[in-house]
Amino acid sequence: MAIADGKEDGKGWGIFRLRFFGGGGGGGGGAGSSSSNSSSTLSLTHHRHSRSSGRSQMGQVYRGAAAAPAARRNPGASSISSVAWSLLPTRRRLRLDPTSKLYFPYEPGKQVRSAVRIKNTSKSHVAFKFQTTAPKSCFMRPPGGILSPGESIIATVFKFVEQPENNERPLDQKSNVKFKIVSLKVNGPVEYVPELFDEQKDHVSVEQILRVVFLDPDRPCSQMEKLKRQLAEAEAAVEARKKPPEDTGPRIVGEGLVIDEWKERRERYLARQQVEGVDSV
Repeated sequence: MAIADGKEDGKGWGIFRLRFFGGGGGGGGGAGSSSSNSSSTLSLTHHRHSRSSGRSQMGQVYRGAAAAPAARRNPGASSISSVAWSLLPTRRRLRLDPTSKLYFPYEPGKQVRSAVRIKNTSKSHVAFKFQTTAPKSCFMRPPGGILSPGESIIATVFKFVEQPENNERPLDQKSNVKFKIVSLKVNGPVEYVPELFDEQKDHVSVEQILRVVFLDPDRPCSQMEKLKRQLAEAEAAVEARKKPPEDTGPRIVGEGLVIDEWKERRERYLARQQVEGVDSV
């Protein structure tokens, strides 16, 4: 019985050992599988992390793209863009000749004249107006107007030259008096009134600031010759505007006989009435 018990015990232990060894082997296999599972888990985790990081980067790109309109709607961004636009050069509607100076003959105690040609180089009607820092001693003719696309005009500028204090002749020197020409785009050939610039002051553009330069009338120069030509052309244009339009009224026939068509028709009508009255009698 003891042997039997021993055998049984040995068998029992052997079975236990086998089972334990098998369990240990299974444990070893489990450890190997767990290590492979852990490595696969790590690779899967790394793959998921890379995918999540890629998605996060894409999300940042999309969020950046979505934030762009918000930045445009941001008042600070709009103010910066407005400042950037203000730094850009203004597109000119008018072309001036001379471009930046008004030449006057230096004649103290007299009223002298200068001229500037103004041409509309835009594709729309443009209103222009003169402004000066010395309105008491200077005036312009015309002071403003409307120019159609491609139209040009020569404006005459009048200035009274004061006597110098120390008998100095400021020839070829710039005066403190300045003129400014402003422009405004208008819809069609409207009538010019100075109030146009007050009603639409936000759309008024400064075309140019002209500085006064005195020239010696006794010394010939290209600026003086050009000024004389422009003044002569301006006077011819003024005289042409003063001429009355062609008379389309009564016609003069023969020796100064004036034939009024209305009067002639009336006389014919009265003559027919008299003939009809005689016939009725």
